Amino acid sequence: MRHDKLERELNLLLMLTENHNYTVEDICDRQQISRRNFYYYLNFFRDAGFKVEHHKPFYRIRKDSPFFRKIDEIVHFTEDEAITLRRILDQTGDQSLQVERLRRKLDQLYDLRILNDLELRETQAHNLSTIYEAIKLQQTVRLVGYSSPHSDTISDRIVEPFLLMNGNEEVRCYEISSKMNKTFKLSRMQNVELLDAQWENQAQHRQIYTDVFMFSGEQQWKVVLRMGRLSTAVLREEYPKAEKYIEQLDDHHWQAAILVCSFVGISRFVMGLFEDIEVVECDEFKDFMRTRINLLNLKTI
Repeated sequence: MRHDKLERELNLLLMLTENHNYTVEDICDRQQISRRNFYYYLNFFRDAGFKVEHHKPFYRIRKDSPFFRKIDEIVHFTEDEAITLRRILDQTGDQSLQVERLRRKLDQLYDLRILNDLELRETQAHNLSTIYEAIKLQQTVRLVGYSSPHSDTISDRIVEPFLLMNGNEEVRCYEISSKMNKTFKLSRMQNVELLDAQWENQAQHRQIYTDVFMFSGEQQWKVVLRMGRLSTAVLREEYPKAEKYIEQLDDHHWQAAILVCSFVGISRFVMGLFEDIEVVECDEFKDFMRTRINLLNLKTI
């Protein structure tokens, strides 16, 4: 019955929007559906305008999908508002069933793990608010005591923040000292101070892009592939974000014009199915592949 099918679709949709990471096995087991039906539902959701994310091995539906944006206009709280609501609930000391339900709802809708620690959550809320203000006013900030796992250092960074990313967990900034655009995690900042200095390097601000193969960078290349049925199916299943780049050429061939930030991810895909794929466009990628193949040949000699 259509009613039963609609119920399964809605249950799956709700599951994929929860604040949890689910593998295909998790989803199929909990929803009592086959892998084939799961991919069928994913295609249905994409056709309906939902943005399906696949960060191996997890699937979820992005909350910036058009449908959710419409709902947001009515019922959505910003991260700051959600933190404030949760703080109020915690401070009341009310352990009633209604208050506990509100806490659970907030935890489901927002990533509020930060609220497990009072001092940490207040610092996070302050830092986010300061960065948001700096972006709005186009002012510089000092990231106090920023912990960098790459350089294994804790230091202050003076930056021009211009873009909040990944659910306000990261901020894209232009760092004054290094003259480079960098992405900083809010969880690694001890404090954020708003400075009395306007942006002076706006022309150097560069957004960072993430391609369908989950590689990030400031530059993008367009790679055009001509694919057979097998490689097309694998691309769709393993990299759902590539769907919008795929168009059918004939009964047996498809073309994908994909924007990539690195040749590493797409080369893995192409080399794994090289008999079913032709690189049609992007001289830089062709040169990259030739170098990879030559290195492979040398190692096998």
